[in-house]
Amino acid sequence: MTYYHTYLVKFGLIFSFGGLLACEELLIEEPKTVAVEVFYNTAEEVETAVNAIYSPLRSTRAEQIAILDAHTDWGYGRGSRAQYNDFAGLNPTNINTAGSRWDSFYQAIRNANLVIANAPEGDNISQENIDLYVAEAKFLRALSYFDLVRNWGGVPLRTENTMLDIDLPRSTVQEVYELILSDLLDAETHLPQNPKDLGRPTLYAAKTLLADVYLFLEKYGDARNKALEVIQSNRFSLVPISSKEDIQWNIFGPELMTSPEEIFYLKYARELGQGNWMLFVLNHPSTGYFNFGGAYAHYSDATNPFYAEWEDGDIRKELWDQIDFGLGPTTLVSGKYVDPNAVDRLGAGNDLPIYRYAEVLLIFAEAEVRSAGNIGQGAIDALNQVKRRAYGFASQTPSPVDYQFDQNEVDSFLDAVLQERAYEFQFEGKRWLDLKRTGRAQEMIMKNKGLEIAEAHYLWPIPLQETNFNGAIDPATDQNPGY
Repeated sequence: MTYYHTYLVKFGLIFSFGGLLACEELLIEEPKTVAVEVFYNTAEEVETAVNAIYSPLRSTRAEQIAILDAHTDWGYGRGSRAQYNDFAGLNPTNINTAGSRWDSFYQAIRNANLVIANAPEGDNISQENIDLYVAEAKFLRALSYFDLVRNWGGVPLRTENTMLDIDLPRSTVQEVYELILSDLLDAETHLPQNPKDLGRPTLYAAKTLLADVYLFLEKYGDARNKALEVIQSNRFSLVPISSKEDIQWNIFGPELMTSPEEIFYLKYARELGQGNWMLFVLNHPSTGYFNFGGAYAHYSDATNPFYAEWEDGDIRKELWDQIDFGLGPTTLVSGKYVDPNAVDRLGAGNDLPIYRYAEVLLIFAEAEVRSAGNIGQGAIDALNQVKRRAYGFASQTPSPVDYQFDQNEVDSFLDAVLQERAYEFQFEGKRWLDLKRTGRAQEMIMKNKGLEIAEAHYLWPIPLQETNFNGAIDPATDQNPGY
C-alpha cells in the first residue's frame, strides 16, 4: 500500500508529524502523533505539520542522488545497483526501489497538502504565519513534483483538492509543471529573506528552484532573470578552497551549520536517526573518511574518458581515490562527503545540498547565453567564477584557467557550462537530468561508456503499488515505455 493510500485509511483518525528540536536552530524532525480534528489551530501546531514534510524527503534524498549518478557517463553502481550500468531499463529489484522513492515523494506531497488545506482554517494563528507555512509547504510540494516529473514523466497530481481521490489519472508533463510554477510563485511571494531555522527555504530558494524549473522548460529569459535576482541580492558567495580538504570540510563538512554558498540544503546531524547515510553508500573502509566503513556501492574508473580528459589541477578531481576492491586498479571511489566521527553508519552529520550558489551562477550563465543567442561578459564571468574556485583561485579575480570565448561561440560555451556542471555537482544528482534536458544523454553515454540507451531507461516505471490501487491508471496503456 502506498503512503497515499495509507493516508486515506488514516484520514480523520491520527497522523504522524515531525516535531521541531532546538539544535542550534537546525531543523530536525521527530515524530509526534496528533488528532487531525484538533490540529492546525496555532502556529506551533502548523509548524509541526510542516516539519513532517521534510522527513520523507530527507529519508530518500541520498538514495535518489546515488541512483541518478549511477545513470551518468562517469558513474557506476555495484552489487544490485550494477544493473544501472547497462542502460537497458530497470530490473524487478530496482523497479521496487524506484517505487520506494515514489512513495517518499508522495508522502511529502500528502503532508504538504494537509498543511495547505488546513492551515487557513486555524482559529489561533495569524494570517502572516498562515501565509508563511503554506508557502513553505508549497515550496516542498513543488520540489517533490519536480523530482517526480523529471524521472517518471506525467504523474497523478494529488493536491489539497484531490487528495481524497483514489482513482486519479496521470496528468500531462505540462500540467505537472503548471502546478510546480504556481506553487513556487506563491512561495516566492511569502517566504522570508532569512530562514526561521537553518534548513527552511527562503524566497531565494524559491527563486533558485524557479530558475531551475524555467531552465528545464526552456524558458531561458525567465531562468536568467530569477538566477540574476539571487546573484544581485549579494547574499551568497562561493567558499574559497585551496585543497580537497577545503571542499570536504568547508563546503560539505559534517560540522558545518551553514555557509555563504548554501541556498537550500536538507539538514542532517550526528544523532541517531538524524544522520546522512550517503557516506556509508559511497565510502570504502580503507579511506578513513567514515568511521563505520562503507558499502562502496557507487564508483567511477580512471580509464573512463570523462575522468581521463579531466584536467589535472582541478581540485574537484582530487576527491576521487583510486582503490582496487576487486574491479581493477583503476577503480575510483568518491571522497566528497567525509565524517570520521559519525555516531553510527546512518549517523553522519553532512547536509545534502539541493541548491548551492555555484548552481545559480551556472544556471545564469547558460540561460543568459541561450536567451541572448550570443555570449556576453556577464555569462563568461559567472562561468569563470566556478572554474576559478575549482582550481584554488579567487573566484572574482581573472585567473590563468579562465575560459575565453568569442561572442558567437555559443555551442562551445554551452558545452563548457555542461561540463562544469558535471564536475561541480558529482553526487548531487544533477548530471543525468542535465543530459536528458539538453538532449545529450545518448551522445555522452556513448562517448564515455560506449553504450546505447534503451528507451525504457529514460523514465522510471509507474510503481506496481500505484497501478494496483489507482483504478485510473491502466498498467497496459498508461505505463512508461518499456515496462
